[in-house]
Parts: sequence; C-alpha cells; structure tokens
Amino acid sequence: MPAKEYGVFLPIGNGGWMLSTTAPHPEASYAWNRRAALHAERIGLDFVMSMAKWRGFGGTTDHWGRSLESMTMMAALAEATSRVGIWATLHANVHNPAVAAKMLTTLQDISGGRAGLNIVGGSYAGEFEQFGLWDAGLGHHDRYRMTELWTEAVTRLWSEPSVTMHTPYFDLVDCRSHPQPARRPTIISAGTSEDARRFQARYADGAFLAAESLAEMRALSADVHARAAANGRVCRTYSMLTVVQDETDDLAARKVREWGAGLDREALARMRSTWGVPDDQARAWAQGAEGEAAFQTAYVAGSAATVTEHIAYIVREADLDGLMLIFPEYDEDMLRFGETVLPALRARDEAAV
Repeated sequence: MPAKEYGVFLPIGNGGWMLSTTAPHPEASYAWNRRAALHAERIGLDFVMSMAKWRGFGGTTDHWGRSLESMTMMAALAEATSRVGIWATLHANVHNPAVAAKMLTTLQDISGGRAGLNIVGGSYAGEFEQFGLWDAGLGHHDRYRMTELWTEAVTRLWSEPSVTMHTPYFDLVDCRSHPQPARRPTIISAGTSEDARRFQARYADGAFLAAESLAEMRALSADVHARAAANGRVCRTYSMLTVVQDETDDLAARKVREWGAGLDREALARMRSTWGVPDDQARAWAQGAEGEAAFQTAYVAGSAATVTEHIAYIVREADLDGLMLIFPEYDEDMLRFGETVLPALRARDEAAV
C-alpha cells in the first residue's frame, strides 16, 4: 500500500462537482465514467469511487438531475479495470442488509478483491421521501444506530454461516449469504459528527472528513485514528479536493473566475435547503454567494508545481492518509495530473517512508 492514497470521485451525476453553467459539464453516462476510471488506472491512482444519488437540485444546470446507479456502474467498471480499488455507495435505509451483503460479495468476486463499500445512513430527506423510504421520526443519532446494526449484519453475513438479528429497523432469521467474500470488502464512511467518528472507528477502513481549517481537519483525523486504535483497528482518513490545473497559476486562476461566473444559484439554494436550511435563508445565501461556491469542495488552482506543493502540504498538515480528487475536466485534467503531479507526489511519499 502506498504511503498516501489518491483516488478520484467519479462523475456519476450530470455536471460532476461543479455548480456552474460555464464549467465543464460531464454527463451521467457510463462512457464518461468508464473513461475516467481507465484514466485513473492508467495514471496510477489507487481507487475510484461513486456516490449514490436519487434526486437532483434543479437550477439552470439541472444539477445531478440525471445520475446512474452506483453498484451497477461499479460492477461494470470492475470488469473494465484490473488494478484500482472499486468503491461503490449504498444507503443503509434503502437496501436490506442481506441484499447489500450479496451485492458486495458479487462485486468483490468480479473485481478480484478490489471492492469497497461506502455506507451512507440516509442524508437528504427529499431523495427518499419520493419513494417512501424516509422515516422522519429517526433523528441523527437514530440513523447512525440503524447504520451500525445494518453494517453489523452485512459483515456478519460475510463471515458467519447463519445470522439471526431482530432490530427496530430490520429482521434476519437464520439468514444465509453464500458464497462469502474471500476477503472482506473495504468499508468507507463519510462524516465528522460524534456519531460518525464513533461509527468509523468501529467499522470503517476509511473515513472521509471535511473541516473549515487544516487545524480542525488534523484534530478530526487524529481523533478517528485514535478511536480506531483503541478498538484494535486501523481506519485511514481522507478528504476531498478539486484540482484546477493549467500551465501557469494565472491560467488556472482564470478558469476559476470563468467557472465561478456561471454559478447556478438556484441549484445552490436547493442544495442548501436539503441541509435543513429554511428555503428563504437558503435563497438569500445563494444570491450573495461568491463565484467560488460553484466548487462543492475545497480546491487548488495552479501549475503542476503549485498543485503538487499544495496537496503535499495539506495531506501533511492535516495528518491525512490520502485524498479523493475531483477534476472539472475528467479527460484532459486527469491525464495532465497523472503526467506532472502524481509522480512528484509519489516520489515525496517514498522519500518520507
């Protein structure tokens, strides 16, 4: 395993990760995602991951209004690739754990042991209300309790001959799932709350974290590492970063300005509303947002040297084990990154080890 891991967040929803009418607009198609996965394998990235999305945010761009299903797509990408980790996403409130266990076992078989499961306990109510799978009576803590029991069921089905569990959320009676994976699929979880970090330390092999500062990120990463160690486990920590690269810093900065000028404020407001912000406040915030709000994550913009220095700095200062990268232009940008930045990062990692 490399000292640090770098992967790519696939554009499984239309628009990728840019809320902008002037930014590149990847379509939610298998062709786009297959190319991105093959680029990732070719340039030497460690994993590819896709989200699960059931409803978009409208706006001028109809952001994520069209999306593919994560598990189905990743099974196809497992066949198309041979080396990168294949990390799919399932919502615990959508899939019965016995169904999920069988799906991941199949993906592990197809991929030759490269499968990963990003577990989400249900996040935006509107996604699930539309098909009757949102329990408004469950609070944040309750959803994590459901997810813990769900994950326990899945992992037991991967290793035990029969599982019986009676929970407030599902029942398994002499439940069997064969064949079982020769090696447990990688388990991933995103979140920074107390409940999220407790879950990551107990069940996850990788935790995706977000923070307002590097100091806060470092504290969160150290906490997850320490909690996992106390459980006799290892949980690696990651964050997300969008890469805007060009020949010079000025050219990259120009892209940021051009893409920010097309900020889809309507989609941004609807996205904010899904976080629980009242509609009027969400609209007011979106109208006053800077163009950089078109980027859904932190980003780095610059030449190869600038991007390399920035990534090395934040991974070191935030005590992260890796990054999941986003590229506004998944073809040209990924290949440029693979030729100029990734080799330099690998060399630094090897020297550090």
